[in-house]
Amino acid sequence: MSLPEIILPTWIGKIGEKLPSKPPRFLLVTVLNIMLKKGLLPADMQLFNGRKFEIDVLDAGIKVRFSANTERFIDENFIGQPDLRLAANGVDFMRMIIREEDPDTLFFNRKLQIEGDTELGLITKNLLDSVDWPFSHWFLNHKIS
Repeated sequence: MSLPEIILPTWIGKIGEKLPSKPPRFLLVTVLNIMLKKGLLPADMQLFNGRKFEIDVLDAGIKVRFSANTERFIDENFIGQPDLRLAANGVDFMRMIIREEDPDTLFFNRKLQIEGDTELGLITKNLLDSVDWPFSHWFLNHKIS
């Protein structure tokens, strides 16, 4: 089963741009920290200490900015450029999470943009590729209609 090629209409992205960034940032940071605590996210937090990240869901108009310290990811917005920016349409992020596509394939097919610190990008890409997302098995075993 593969996810259908769903790109949200432009008008949805325009609405998404106007929504507050706190709820999706809080949700992402909370999930990352729970996964980190339970050992599901094998991140060496020393490598992420003081770094600033931006996840940009292009078609939804949602940008999530957060940072990290030596122990956890931090729910904070920041001003200026991120150290690392990952951008893709929502369906492509989902494909990566459920392991339908790996980050390299998405990147080389120009569906995943990775901008900023090259070394940090490689570390993050390898981390994403190594994670066994707990909910990915559900998606693989349920037909989407």
